Amino acid sequence: MREVVDGVFELGLGFVNVHLVVTDDGVVLIDTGLPRRAARIEKALREIRRPLGEVRSILLTHHHFDHTGNVADLRTRSGARVFAHAADAPVITGAIRPPAPKKLLARMARRMMHAEPTKIDQLITVDESEPIPGFTALHTPGHTRGHVAFLLDRAGGVLFAGDAAAGRKGEVTSAPRAAAADLTEMDRSVVKLASYEFEHAVFGHGAAVSGRAVDRFRKYAATLQGA
Repeated sequence: MREVVDGVFELGLGFVNVHLVVTDDGVVLIDTGLPRRAARIEKALREIRRPLGEVRSILLTHHHFDHTGNVADLRTRSGARVFAHAADAPVITGAIRPPAPKKLLARMARRMMHAEPTKIDQLITVDESEPIPGFTALHTPGHTRGHVAFLLDRAGGVLFAGDAAAGRKGEVTSAPRAAAADLTEMDRSVVKLASYEFEHAVFGHGAAVSGRAVDRFRKYAATLQGA
């Protein structure tokens, strides 16, 4: 686990990242990683001297199992409120089955890893709304219909990009495209994110980017617009 900026921690759980944000009102989790990793998240909380009960909110970027794997367990045991976009809610709650991945490997992974459904306490329905103080929800469809990035008003702006994009060697690149619902929309969402201002960006997959991270987003977005 590493501290990206003051009070914002990145925890790697295999190939996916979970982010913990310390606020005046407790801890906010952005996504919850692969199933059966709740103990590792609790250990990370202890490392920053925070008990599980201080987790007040869980912001979900999208419904894929590697991001929602521990949300049901953590919600039950911490009492945290869960936030997700309305378009992804039916999958997270178990009302419908997730769409079948296009690639064989992704389909096999989904069969082996299952995220337990959970109740959502507050739906995100309005773009640029503020689900909790300090966080702006940005609807960024493409990876899933209800994918959301979150922009934190801290340290010049911290973007939690989820799987709208990925970080690699200090640059912004594509998130896993095989799992995307709509590649054209995903590219549009990158261009949208590049229109905001932020100093730091963290991702569901790949390394964080700090220091005018938006410039790296704009560089990547330019390749998409010129394609």
